[in-house]
Amino acid sequence: MNAIEIKNLTKIYIKKRLLKNKKFLAVDNLSFDVAEGEIFGFLGPNGSGKTTTIKTLLGLLFPTSGECFIFAEKVPSLSALSKIGYLPEIPYLYKYLTAKEILSLYGSVSGISENVLKNRIDEVLETVKLKTEKDTRLGEFSKGMLQRVGVAQALIHKPQLLILDEPFTGLDPLGLKDMRDIILSLKKDGKTVFFSSHIISEAEKICSRVAIIYKGKLLRIVKIKEIKPNTLEDIFISEIEQAERV
Repeated sequence: MNAIEIKNLTKIYIKKRLLKNKKFLAVDNLSFDVAEGEIFGFLGPNGSGKTTTIKTLLGLLFPTSGECFIFAEKVPSLSALSKIGYLPEIPYLYKYLTAKEILSLYGSVSGISENVLKNRIDEVLETVKLKTEKDTRLGEFSKGMLQRVGVAQALIHKPQLLILDEPFTGLDPLGLKDMRDIILSLKKDGKTVFFSSHIISEAEKICSRVAIIYKGKLLRIVKIKEIKPNTLEDIFISEIEQAERV
């Protein structure tokens, strides 16, 4: 079964002007799928439609046309959305709370009972290598640690699919390694991981496949094991340059 299916997705924004409205095509007839248990990268320059696509998958935006499915259930059904854990590019975290407190808040919102939640918090903090910091206030955390707390909140309700928006942005080398290790451990646990990024080298290290998108259009699906002797960066740049010439 596919974890994600995107079929002919198009999203047009209407920008209101004083005398005339202007249309902006953010996603243009996009179609691809992500297999269950796969780590899949969604790559493109800034402004290429990655976040719009993710928001549509999450039911936060309605498509102009086309459809999205999560484990064969059409978005935005509650059943489909309940299977998703989401990490936004900038996690919504209250810095005055501890790691344990913020996860307790998110767990309560997800409807997890208090008895179950206590053990679940320990489990997800162990997964993101922050169990020893559970009583530390988030204001004392580094950027990388905050990203890991963001992953923990995405995992709190035991989703089958993780959608991560730019999880590597702003991380130092140690933070990058921590995030890679976490994503790989999620795959070992049977999770599907779909993440957007413009950091090509990180996607090449952990993905089985990536989609390259530019100005809302799918340029190419790349199988990582088939790209040698080229690098993913070589292919990415070539595809973008070719698209710019068209």
